[in-house]
Amino acid sequence: MKKYSLLILFTLILIIGPPVKAQQEPPNNRQKNPQQNQQQKKPSKPKLQHAISYRKVADISQYFVSEKLDGVRGYWDGKQLITRQGNLINSPTWFTQYWPTQPMDGELWIARSQFQSLLSCVSKQQAEENQTISCWRNIRFMMFDLPNHPGDFSKRVKKMRALLTQIQSPYLAMISQVRFYSLSALEDKLNDVVTTQGEGLMLHLASGHYKIGRNSALMKLKKNQDAEATVIAHTKGKGKYQGQLGAIEVKLANGVVFKIGSGFSDYQRANPPEIGTTITFKYNGLTQAGIPRFARFWRIKTIERQTRKASP
Repeated sequence: MKKYSLLILFTLILIIGPPVKAQQEPPNNRQKNPQQNQQQKKPSKPKLQHAISYRKVADISQYFVSEKLDGVRGYWDGKQLITRQGNLINSPTWFTQYWPTQPMDGELWIARSQFQSLLSCVSKQQAEENQTISCWRNIRFMMFDLPNHPGDFSKRVKKMRALLTQIQSPYLAMISQVRFYSLSALEDKLNDVVTTQGEGLMLHLASGHYKIGRNSALMKLKKNQDAEATVIAHTKGKGKYQGQLGAIEVKLANGVVFKIGSGFSDYQRANPPEIGTTITFKYNGLTQAGIPRFARFWRIKTIERQTRKASP
């Protein structure tokens, strides 16, 4: 009888089978948290407006004038800060706290002649959350436009000013927008800005609407010409620069290749911009071959190369 009972029990086990593990196991690891997927997703490249070079105007009073800041352009999409190429800017959580959900176009900025310090901070792949020691505590997002606002620029200026009264954030500010009534007053303002190490001025037509791409309603006014180029090679130095950088060979977007051998600090001679880096240089006109005259290095312009490694 005992053997018979054991036989029945064994038969039942074979029929029922072992417990189904799939019902006891957690969901498949491939089903990640939707919030984690959102954080890992690369932001879209923002559709931005860009200025043209200054063209003399008949009535300067029709324009708002602001300083062209020496900073890093940023786009707030309502949730996060991204570069003009669509790469995430890793800012601390407290930096953008209380910011509006409305998209904002602006410039991350510390102060005049502080571009390299700014670049060093915003290029970090992980921001320091400790507010007392974070380099971000010195940075402000200087708002200068509202891309999604349907009104002309004069209405967008009013809206930006209103936003600042509603948002209690010490890290959100607005570039001062003023109006002049003579070209001589505009020239005086440009001289003041350049004399105090400023970059130049921006002129924004009051009746102009935000337009993706180059917009003739937005102009930049500078004393010197400048442009961007990609570093493609290094040339060794001679004499006092023996063992250091002599010049960098760069390539313009139109394919023109030339060398830049001036404008570097001693530190930059010892630590030259890496090949593939985008730099900005100043120059005075072009030769008949399209090569910039008196080209001199100004700065490493973009953070795109540094942030690209962090993109998924």
